[in-house]
Amino acid sequence: MTTYIDHFIGGATVEGSSTRTGPVFNPATGVVQKEVRLGSVADVDTAVQAAAAAFPAWSEASLSKRQAVLFSFRELLNSRKGDLAEILTSEHGKVLSDAGGEIARGLEVVDFATSIPQLMKGEYSENVSTGVDVYTLKQPLGVVGIISPFNFPAMVPMWFFPLALAAGNTVVLKPSEKDPSAAIWMAELLTEAGLPDGVFNVVHGDKEAVDAILDHPVIQSVSFVGSTPIARYIYETAARNGKRVQALGGAKNHMLVLPDADLDLAADAAVNAGFGSAGERCMAISVLLAVDTIADDLVARIATRMSSLTTGDGRRGCDMGPLITGVHRDKVASYVDVASTDGATVVVDGRNPEVNGEDGGFWFGPTLLDHVPTSSTVYSDEIFGPVLSVVRVSSYAEGLQIINDSPYGNGTAIFTNDGGAARRFQREVSVGMVGINVPIPVPVAYHSFGGWKHSMFGDAKAYGPRGVEFFTREKAVTSRWLDPSHGGLNLGFPEHD
Repeated sequence: MTTYIDHFIGGATVEGSSTRTGPVFNPATGVVQKEVRLGSVADVDTAVQAAAAAFPAWSEASLSKRQAVLFSFRELLNSRKGDLAEILTSEHGKVLSDAGGEIARGLEVVDFATSIPQLMKGEYSENVSTGVDVYTLKQPLGVVGIISPFNFPAMVPMWFFPLALAAGNTVVLKPSEKDPSAAIWMAELLTEAGLPDGVFNVVHGDKEAVDAILDHPVIQSVSFVGSTPIARYIYETAARNGKRVQALGGAKNHMLVLPDADLDLAADAAVNAGFGSAGERCMAISVLLAVDTIADDLVARIATRMSSLTTGDGRRGCDMGPLITGVHRDKVASYVDVASTDGATVVVDGRNPEVNGEDGGFWFGPTLLDHVPTSSTVYSDEIFGPVLSVVRVSSYAEGLQIINDSPYGNGTAIFTNDGGAARRFQREVSVGMVGINVPIPVPVAYHSFGGWKHSMFGDAKAYGPRGVEFFTREKAVTSRWLDPSHGGLNLGFPEHD
């Protein structure tokens, strides 16, 4: 009997009007475990109408009421995070420990959103003119849309919806159709936490549902994380329809290692950042820029560490799980052939790994490529898999130039013990998030996440202060009130000069 994953609209699961469905695999076995319903334009409209109907009451709810719902959601999620981790591993394939880390980073944003009374405070200027005061209000936008990717089905939605809800908006979320169950689980948990029906809705689907969100006249903003071509499309389409947009795109993150760096620290960081979550994350280090004098030593240390990694079922204590689909696995594998053709050296080949898992899983092991030319598509494309490319450079200046010439500008890192070089790097590099001896510089929740160049399109970065700004609009009020001395009766004290 087929198990279907339904939409969540108006506080309940619904089948929707479409008869189309899509397969949801267990990547560790290659078996289709469920079918997800692919929403139609009508299904998106039903969700939007539910959100619009819920908006007046939710936007007028007190800040303390909204805060209380988020506090309750946080406690429920924290107490049941193991259940959510199991869902993430079963549909995405990432190992349980990695799934737990994803949830923890999402919870950071929920924590930040619980401070919404402080975050919604406006400004006040008294007596800007005689008897005239000016102050600002922060108000919600209305119905907001969120389109999230497959690689972080819990964390990325939590980058957006806690702040959107805390600010008084209502939400329509379209999760990835590849691993959609986490979104439904969180929707049900929000309802248990006291969120009114219709405030948070989930519509599954593919491009039809995405386009319906982008075109719907009631939706006021769109938040997106995914590849650069889709991010550009989301931005251009939604902006043309008059919506606010934050569209976070792809990346090709570089890690520059200088000769004075601690090479053991750098090797550990390269392995952790290159192969964690099977490389399926936009902040993964995929290019290692090694200065010539230490490149051989560093590559050898990385290869030694890679030999101890285990690939397999994420529930078996392995270091790295499968890729999301067989098609994606084959695409990642094709880049190893390209690397050899382009003159790179395949130091560690992950195409036929030994695995602790079923034969049908979408397996691809950690892969290390050396002497990769910057002219190769292995260097320029976002592979989105556990492939680490080593590009050798002669100096800091050459490494910096390569990074700045990249069309992407999401994250980068430098490994050095020279404070002057680090300070110069953070000022000169054209990238939105910079790590100094930190390989994955994802900001904490009270700072904001987002890149530069083709890694980000739109009006605001995700979460943090910029996230609050994105999900609110400012209204300036200029007021004058008659002085009480202009009134009629006056029984004396107090007197006014």
